[in-house]
Amino acid sequence: MDKRCNSAQSKTLTIYSSKTTDQTFPADDNSVLQNKIDILIRRRHKKDIECLKAQKLNDETCPSKLSWKTDHKLHPTLEKLLQDKKYLAAFRSFLQSEFSEENIEFWLSCEDFKSTASPEDLQWKAEGIYQEFIQPTACREINVDHRIREKIKKSLEQPSRSCFDEAQKHIYLLMERDSCPRFLHSDAYLSLKHRSRTLWYI
Repeated sequence: MDKRCNSAQSKTLTIYSSKTTDQTFPADDNSVLQNKIDILIRRRHKKDIECLKAQKLNDETCPSKLSWKTDHKLHPTLEKLLQDKKYLAAFRSFLQSEFSEENIEFWLSCEDFKSTASPEDLQWKAEGIYQEFIQPTACREINVDHRIREKIKKSLEQPSRSCFDEAQKHIYLLMERDSCPRFLHSDAYLSLKHRSRTLWYI
């Protein structure tokens, strides 16, 4: 009898122990899992912050890494240079030093020509511009192709304010691509820019 009772009690304890072992404790396990997730998130957040700090420090200590486009935007365009009397005078002097002043002189002559109201004045001004800048062996011959030269030559019979437009645009683009970038890095421009800033602070 005792053996049977002991055996029954043993089975009962085994079953109870097994059930107890198989049972889960969702509250405790979820808490442990959540703690692990929180730790991983804090570590990742800390790493991201360190990366951002390193990037900021790198940007502050290496200002030369500014892109060419950003640096380029700090300079005025050719259009703005031509509208400012001081910069225009400096640009003309710079082109004279490079023996290419015919480009800016032609462009300015075209601007004056387009503001002419009298047909008689248009006639003699057009002929003067052609002889000085357009015709072969002109004293200030500009670099335009044969087609543009012939087109202008034919227009002299009855010139309009637009007869030099194509040549003027060509010369403008030439100065914009070639002469203007060199001028913006020249001592003449940098000195004038420095003086302008000094006067502004005063």
